[in-house]
Amino acid sequence: MVDGPVVTVRGEAYREVAPEEARFTVTALARDREREPTLTRLAERAAAIRVLLDSYGPTIDRRETGDLRVRPETRRSGERVVAWHGSVLTTVTVSDFTALGELMLRLADQDQVAVAGPWWSLRPDSPAFREARHAAIADALLRAREYAEALQAQVTDLIELADEGGGQPMMARMAFDAGGVESTTPPELELDPQPQSVHAAVRARFAISRPVLS
Repeated sequence: MVDGPVVTVRGEAYREVAPEEARFTVTALARDREREPTLTRLAERAAAIRVLLDSYGPTIDRRETGDLRVRPETRRSGERVVAWHGSVLTTVTVSDFTALGELMLRLADQDQVAVAGPWWSLRPDSPAFREARHAAIADALLRAREYAEALQAQVTDLIELADEGGGQPMMARMAFDAGGVESTTPPELELDPQPQSVHAAVRARFAISRPVLS
Protein backbone atom coordinates (compact mmCIF):
# COMPACT_ATOMS: atom_id res chain seq x y z
CA MET A 1 0.00 0.00 0.00
CA VAL A 2 1.35 3.39 -1.00
CA ASP A 3 1.48 5.99 1.74
CA GLY A 4 1.27 9.36 0.06
CA PRO A 5 0.07 11.06 -3.11
CA VAL A 6 0.17 9.20 -6.42
CA VAL A 7 0.04 10.40 -10.01
CA THR A 8 -1.12 8.13 -12.84
CA VAL A 9 -0.09 8.95 -16.40
CA ARG A 10 -0.08 7.48 -19.88
CA GLY A 11 3.06 7.58 -21.98
CA GLU A 12 3.04 7.22 -25.76
CA ALA A 13 5.51 7.20 -28.61
CA TYR A 14 5.04 7.26 -32.36
CA ARG A 15 7.72 6.48 -34.91
CA GLU A 16 7.87 6.16 -38.67
CA VAL A 17 10.65 3.85 -39.79
CA ALA A 18 11.73 2.22 -43.01
CA PRO A 19 10.38 -1.32 -43.61
CA GLU A 20 12.73 -4.23 -43.09
CA GLU A 21 10.91 -6.89 -45.10
CA ALA A 22 8.71 -7.15 -48.16
CA ARG A 23 6.41 -10.09 -48.76
CA PHE A 24 4.53 -11.02 -51.91
CA THR A 25 2.72 -14.04 -53.33
CA VAL A 26 3.05 -15.74 -56.68
CA THR A 27 0.35 -18.16 -57.84
CA ALA A 28 0.67 -20.65 -60.69
CA LEU A 29 -2.62 -21.34 -62.47
CA ALA A 30 -3.83 -24.08 -64.82
CA ARG A 31 -7.12 -25.00 -66.48
CA ASP A 32 -8.12 -27.76 -68.88
CA ARG A 33 -11.11 -29.87 -69.74
CA GLU A 34 -9.26 -32.94 -68.42
CA ARG A 35 -7.78 -33.39 -64.98
CA GLU A 36 -4.45 -34.92 -66.02
CA PRO A 37 -3.39 -32.09 -68.36
CA THR A 38 -4.40 -29.58 -65.67
CA LEU A 39 -2.15 -31.22 -63.09
CA THR A 40 0.71 -31.51 -65.58
CA ARG A 41 0.56 -27.84 -66.54
CA LEU A 42 0.26 -26.79 -62.92
CA ALA A 43 3.35 -28.80 -61.99
CA GLU A 44 5.31 -27.38 -64.93
CA ARG A 45 4.40 -23.78 -64.10
CA ALA A 46 5.15 -24.26 -60.40
CA ALA A 47 8.54 -25.73 -61.36
CA ALA A 48 9.28 -22.73 -63.60
CA ILE A 49 8.54 -20.43 -60.66
CA ARG A 50 10.93 -22.40 -58.46
CA VAL A 51 13.70 -22.17 -61.06
CA LEU A 52 13.27 -18.42 -61.35
CA LEU A 53 13.28 -17.97 -57.58
CA ASP A 54 16.37 -20.19 -57.30
CA SER A 55 18.20 -17.87 -59.69
CA TYR A 56 17.94 -15.04 -57.16
CA GLY A 57 19.72 -17.05 -54.48
CA PRO A 58 20.42 -15.16 -51.23
CA THR A 59 18.31 -12.20 -52.38
CA ILE A 60 15.32 -14.20 -51.14
CA ASP A 61 15.14 -14.62 -47.37
CA ARG A 62 12.53 -17.35 -47.41
CA ARG A 63 9.75 -18.83 -49.49
CA GLU A 64 6.85 -20.97 -48.44
CA THR A 65 4.59 -23.02 -50.69
CA GLY A 66 1.00 -23.53 -49.63
CA ASP A 67 -2.65 -23.34 -50.63
CA LEU A 68 -2.60 -25.96 -53.36
CA ARG A 69 -6.05 -26.17 -54.97
CA VAL A 70 -7.44 -28.50 -57.60
CA ARG A 71 -11.17 -28.33 -58.21
CA PRO A 72 -13.67 -29.43 -60.85
CA GLU A 73 -15.92 -27.01 -62.68
CA THR A 74 -19.40 -28.44 -63.15
CA ARG A 75 -22.48 -27.32 -64.99
CA ARG A 76 -25.08 -25.44 -63.01
CA SER A 77 -27.29 -28.49 -62.92
CA GLY A 78 -25.84 -31.91 -62.26
CA GLU A 79 -22.31 -33.08 -61.55
CA ARG A 80 -20.91 -33.27 -65.04
CA VAL A 81 -17.35 -31.89 -64.99
CA VAL A 82 -16.67 -29.45 -67.83
CA ALA A 83 -13.19 -28.33 -66.74
CA TRP A 84 -10.54 -28.63 -64.04
CA HIS A 85 -8.87 -25.70 -62.28
CA GLY A 86 -5.59 -25.87 -60.41
CA SER A 87 -3.51 -23.33 -58.50
CA VAL A 88 -0.55 -23.35 -56.13
CA LEU A 89 0.56 -20.31 -54.13
CA THR A 90 4.07 -19.43 -52.97
CA THR A 91 4.84 -16.68 -50.46
CA VAL A 92 8.19 -14.96 -50.90
CA THR A 93 9.90 -12.74 -48.32
CA VAL A 94 12.88 -10.48 -49.06
CA SER A 95 14.83 -7.90 -47.09
CA ASP A 96 16.94 -6.69 -50.03
CA PHE A 97 14.63 -4.40 -51.98
CA THR A 98 17.03 -3.56 -54.81
CA ALA A 99 15.84 -6.37 -57.08
CA LEU A 100 12.28 -6.66 -55.75
CA GLY A 101 10.56 -4.90 -58.64
CA GLU A 102 12.55 -6.85 -61.21
CA LEU A 103 11.80 -10.16 -59.52
CA MET A 104 8.08 -9.51 -59.28
CA LEU A 105 7.84 -8.44 -62.93
CA ARG A 106 9.81 -11.48 -64.12
CA LEU A 107 7.47 -13.73 -62.18
CA ALA A 108 4.43 -11.91 -63.53
CA ASP A 109 5.75 -12.42 -67.07
CA GLN A 110 5.49 -16.20 -66.69
CA ASP A 111 2.64 -18.01 -68.42
CA GLN A 112 -0.54 -18.18 -66.32
CA VAL A 113 0.94 -16.67 -63.17
CA ALA A 114 -0.59 -14.11 -60.77
CA VAL A 115 1.60 -11.97 -58.50
CA ALA A 116 0.30 -9.90 -55.57
CA GLY A 117 2.12 -7.58 -53.19
CA PRO A 118 4.38 -6.35 -51.86
CA TRP A 119 3.34 -6.11 -48.24
CA TRP A 120 5.91 -4.07 -46.33
CA SER A 121 6.62 -4.86 -42.68
CA LEU A 122 9.09 -4.87 -39.82
CA ARG A 123 10.64 -7.98 -38.37
CA PRO A 124 8.96 -9.15 -35.13
CA ASP A 125 12.23 -8.52 -33.25
CA SER A 126 12.88 -5.15 -34.90
CA PRO A 127 14.76 -2.65 -32.70
CA ALA A 128 12.10 -0.11 -33.70
CA PHE A 129 9.60 -1.71 -31.31
CA ARG A 130 12.03 -1.61 -28.39
CA GLU A 131 12.96 2.00 -29.13
CA ALA A 132 9.29 2.99 -29.21
CA ARG A 133 8.63 1.28 -25.87
CA HIS A 134 11.61 3.05 -24.29
CA ALA A 135 10.37 6.37 -25.66
CA ALA A 136 6.87 5.70 -24.27
CA ILE A 137 8.33 5.10 -20.80
CA ALA A 138 10.36 8.30 -21.05
CA ASP A 139 7.20 10.16 -22.07
CA ALA A 140 5.31 8.79 -19.05
CA LEU A 141 8.09 9.86 -16.70
CA LEU A 142 8.20 13.32 -18.27
CA ARG A 143 4.45 13.74 -17.85
CA ALA A 144 4.59 12.62 -14.23
CA ARG A 145 7.34 15.13 -13.50
CA GLU A 146 5.36 17.90 -15.18
CA TYR A 147 2.31 17.13 -13.04
CA ALA A 148 4.45 16.97 -9.92
CA GLU A 149 6.14 20.26 -10.80
CA ALA A 150 2.74 21.92 -11.17
CA LEU A 151 2.03 20.84 -7.57
CA GLN A 152 5.48 21.94 -6.39
CA ALA A 153 6.33 18.32 -5.70
CA GLN A 154 8.78 15.73 -7.02
CA VAL A 155 8.49 12.21 -8.39
CA THR A 156 9.94 9.89 -5.77
CA ASP A 157 9.19 6.33 -6.87
CA LEU A 158 7.66 4.11 -9.53
CA ILE A 159 4.69 2.11 -8.28
CA GLU A 160 3.38 0.40 -11.39
CA LEU A 161 4.20 0.19 -15.09
CA ALA A 162 1.87 -1.53 -17.57
CA ASP A 163 2.22 -2.04 -21.31
CA GLU A 164 -0.90 -0.92 -23.15
CA GLY A 165 0.30 -2.18 -26.52
CA GLY A 166 0.33 -0.43 -29.84
CA GLY A 167 -0.92 -0.60 -33.40
CA GLN A 168 0.48 -2.88 -36.06
CA PRO A 169 2.57 -1.46 -38.89
CA MET A 170 0.59 -0.62 -42.01
CA MET A 171 0.98 -2.68 -45.15
CA ALA A 172 0.18 -1.99 -48.77
CA ARG A 173 -0.13 -4.17 -51.83
CA MET A 174 0.05 -4.14 -55.60
CA ALA A 175 -1.14 -6.83 -57.98
CA PHE A 176 -0.04 -8.27 -61.28
CA ASP A 177 -1.82 -10.77 -63.52
CA ALA A 178 0.34 -12.54 -66.07
CA GLY A 179 -0.85 -13.85 -69.38
CA GLY A 180 2.45 -15.03 -70.74
CA VAL A 181 2.90 -12.11 -73.15
CA GLU A 182 6.50 -11.92 -74.30
CA SER A 183 8.34 -8.60 -74.60
CA THR A 184 11.61 -7.86 -76.31
CA THR A 185 12.45 -5.21 -73.69
CA PRO A 186 12.01 -6.32 -70.06
CA PRO A 187 9.85 -3.77 -68.20
CA GLU A 188 11.25 -1.98 -65.19
CA LEU A 189 9.42 -1.24 -61.98
CA GLU A 190 10.69 0.89 -59.13
CA LEU A 191 8.98 0.33 -55.80
CA ASP A 192 8.95 2.89 -53.00
CA PRO A 193 9.00 1.11 -49.62
CA GLN A 194 6.17 2.29 -47.41
CA PRO A 195 7.25 3.75 -44.04
CA GLN A 196 6.01 1.72 -41.10
CA SER A 197 4.14 3.42 -38.27
CA VAL A 198 5.18 2.11 -34.86
CA HIS A 199 3.20 3.01 -31.75
CA ALA A 200 3.89 2.12 -28.12
CA ALA A 201 1.89 3.08 -25.02
CA VAL A 202 2.35 2.50 -21.29
CA ARG A 203 0.39 3.34 -18.17
CA ALA A 204 2.43 4.25 -15.11
CA ARG A 205 1.80 5.18 -11.49
CA PHE A 206 4.35 7.25 -9.63
CA ALA A 207 4.63 8.27 -6.01
CA ILE A 208 5.28 11.96 -5.51
CA SER A 209 6.27 14.06 -2.54
CA ARG A 210 3.70 16.05 -0.62
CA PRO A 211 2.38 18.80 -2.90
CA VAL A 212 2.25 22.45 -1.94
CA LEU A 213 -1.34 23.49 -2.54
CA SER A 214 -1.30 26.99 -1.15
